[in-house]
Amino acid sequence: MTVSVLVVDDSGFFRKRLTEILTASGQIRVVGVAANGREGVELAESLRPDVITMDYEMPIMDGISAVREIMKRHPVPVLMFSSLTYEGARITLDALEAGAVDFLPKNFEEIARDGSQLQKILIERVLDVARSRPASRTQHSPSQSSAHAQADVAPQSPRPAATAAPRPAVSGRPEPRQLASGQQSTQPGRASRKSPARHYAVVGIGTSTGGPVALQRVLAALPASFPAPIVLVQHMPASFTPAFAERLNKLCKIEVRQAEDGDILRPGLALLAPGGKQMMVENRGGQPRVRILPGDERLNYRPCVDVTFGSLARSFPGKTLGVILTGMGSDGREGCRMMKQSGSPIWSQDEKSSVIYGMPMAVAKAGLSDEVLSLDDVGPRLVEGVC
Repeated sequence: MTVSVLVVDDSGFFRKRLTEILTASGQIRVVGVAANGREGVELAESLRPDVITMDYEMPIMDGISAVREIMKRHPVPVLMFSSLTYEGARITLDALEAGAVDFLPKNFEEIARDGSQLQKILIERVLDVARSRPASRTQHSPSQSSAHAQADVAPQSPRPAATAAPRPAVSGRPEPRQLASGQQSTQPGRASRKSPARHYAVVGIGTSTGGPVALQRVLAALPASFPAPIVLVQHMPASFTPAFAERLNKLCKIEVRQAEDGDILRPGLALLAPGGKQMMVENRGGQPRVRILPGDERLNYRPCVDVTFGSLARSFPGKTLGVILTGMGSDGREGCRMMKQSGSPIWSQDEKSSVIYGMPMAVAKAGLSDEVLSLDDVGPRLVEGVC
């Protein structure tokens, strides 16, 4: 099936180049182009494309405002183009919270070294985004005080609005079976049971596409007194993770920051793996520490969930909790397998609440999920299940 795309960008050159690359695939049809956000909103309404590519800085209406308006009127998967700078990261995170599904660098030279690789990356990303579930987001007010500044003010979790119609079942994918308790089973005859509250040496959370908003919603539900350390792995460029950690820290009651080599894990602290590198956890002398290593070019993901979760399995056998949230691909499956083999439980996000049901599906299909949870249930379940 051909995917229809609307290209929104104020650069005539970029509109033309992007149209050429996407059209050459034979799988994608560019049905319209717009030079500003307002035109983009209007064309999205009239053309009803499968995917919209959106620039962030445009005249008349900027990309973030356009995304918000599109999500209110008729949610469509949006792929943002942004700059790989701190300010670009901040703007992109705003766009993701507004409802955009994913992002790519605006400078094509930052995406790929050659034309064939560039075309492959762009086409794959557009096709992946077309399979996602867009949803409008409730925005945080710019004047909202941080949870650290006002401990008595609970952070506002974004509320999902209407989502796209459920996707048809993919051949070979086990459909979740609804249980009387409201829980789901990923395999026929196998229930997802709540495990009793227990003490964990550390909680590991891995995610990719859709992860920035998902992590915000999960972590915002945790109290400052959360009794376990948390390590976070989000597929994200190196220039984005500092801004993302700062954003989470402002919105959550627990402390969140980008991990540095030698950081000591402690309760109420969440450490985010830095982009472009690998994060491992080691336990020497009973004091768990983070080790930050250079990103291995042989690995597709930097940071990689499998690398971090594998280190947790080795350092704390049977004493960790692994959580896999929305994301493309299968990163995290082998790390979860190692954790599971060591006696540690695994939770995964359900299909309905996932932006991209890739990483959680890989874990569930492998029979590794002890609990399959809706995104809105993950945070409260962590509070309930970690003592």
